[in-house]
Amino acid sequence: MENRISHEGVITNIDKENIVFYDSIEAPFKTYGVFWKDGKYRRMPRSVADSVNDMVGRLSERPSGGRVCFVTDSRFIAISAKMGPPIKTSHFTLAGTSGFDMYVGAEYAHTFMPPQSMENGYDGIAEFPDKKIREITLNFPLYAETHMVYIGLEKGSVLKEASPYKIEKPVVFYGSSITMGGCASRAGNCYENILSRKFSFDYINLGFSGGALGEDEMTDYIKYLDMSAFVLDYDHNAPEVDVLIRTHERMFKAIRKEHPDIPIIIMARPQYNLTEDDVKRCEVTSATYKNAIAAGDKNVFYVSHRELTQLCKGEGTVDGVHPNDFGFASMAMALSKIFEKLDL
Repeated sequence: MENRISHEGVITNIDKENIVFYDSIEAPFKTYGVFWKDGKYRRMPRSVADSVNDMVGRLSERPSGGRVCFVTDSRFIAISAKMGPPIKTSHFTLAGTSGFDMYVGAEYAHTFMPPQSMENGYDGIAEFPDKKIREITLNFPLYAETHMVYIGLEKGSVLKEASPYKIEKPVVFYGSSITMGGCASRAGNCYENILSRKFSFDYINLGFSGGALGEDEMTDYIKYLDMSAFVLDYDHNAPEVDVLIRTHERMFKAIRKEHPDIPIIIMARPQYNLTEDDVKRCEVTSATYKNAIAAGDKNVFYVSHRELTQLCKGEGTVDGVHPNDFGFASMAMALSKIFEKLDL
């Protein structure tokens, strides 16, 4: 049996006398990309998510894209995360599904590594060599249901609000398991987190593994979000080409109608070698783009499958579909070329 220690009500395995735990949903901590309601972190309101489909209903309770930001001079950062049962698969690391990544500024600092034995969360601690002011971003797990996150700091240390993102109005990403982050080795390596760090923008991850079908209910939710840009990327989840034909341009037009001026980025599937079916799907997504250009849209962009895989070529997946870290870096490189042009 592990020795469990109570730190003013937070029960952990961390044995430090000078530690104080804080609830990360309270000020001065700032939460991005997710919100806490009914005992867990969510990416969408439950009633809306349940109306889309069962997969979106379940996965909207997984905090992919969630971040907590704060400033401290503590010589250590600890976490005590209360979570649902872990997701263990053959192609996705436990650090990716269930781990928390910590960055100081835009620099990687530490992964709070979930143990193989975890059942309902875990504790972790990262030590710094000195006491100085640091701006901390804690990236939430990509796939694990997360109920509470307590952050432990050195007693008496500075704790204050982090600086806002340079681009405060979020970029919204809609798509499949790839959009959700599968199968990055850790949370900080999904392409949205890479881009968010590089361009200092807030974002909302609406990736749903197997559940992104371009439904009208999802379109109606997205089109009323206040966003700086929209990224459309759900090709992989359309069960057949005909579904993509029926839904893809319709979703684009509905969102463009509500947001006539924002940049909209349409993505092909990030696959280097295409099958005959893949080619047809790319023709559908590129047709949405070409039709928009022909109609006079000057703020729509398209990223082809070869652009998305330019860096990694055929070495960018773990299973022929889901990107590994190399694949996500390649996707981020391709999208960076567009974001560098945008005035957000």
